[in-house]
Amino acid sequence: MEAKAQARHVRVTPMKARRVVDLIRGKQATEAIAVLQFAPQAAAETVYKVLESAVANAETTEDLDRADLVVSNCQVDEGPTMKRWRPRAQGRATRILKRTSHITLVVTPAATQAPTKNRKKGKA
Repeated sequence: MEAKAQARHVRVTPMKARRVVDLIRGKQATEAIAVLQFAPQAAAETVYKVLESAVANAETTEDLDRADLVVSNCQVDEGPTMKRWRPRAQGRATRILKRTSHITLVVTPAATQAPTKNRKKGKA
């Protein structure tokens, strides 16, 4: 059982959105919400809204408890790029690329989360 939420055509570059999404990957949903509320990046607000939507979807459609949800999958894909022109010297123009993102978050209960292997550093 999992709940999913998407935000498409978000006016944030995918690279900047991925920096924010990397902060919450694999964390408890309540902890991830707290991290996003105080993250200084502009993309944190959009990711926060998508995470809240995923949690609300889990509570309403799957009857899951908010306290034991984990951010199991989060990804940022590149959306369509808007092309704009900026005038330059001597009658020239340069292209400005306004990038967009598709943000997808999936939350699952902590009990169904697969355990990760802890690899020891050092000698093999």
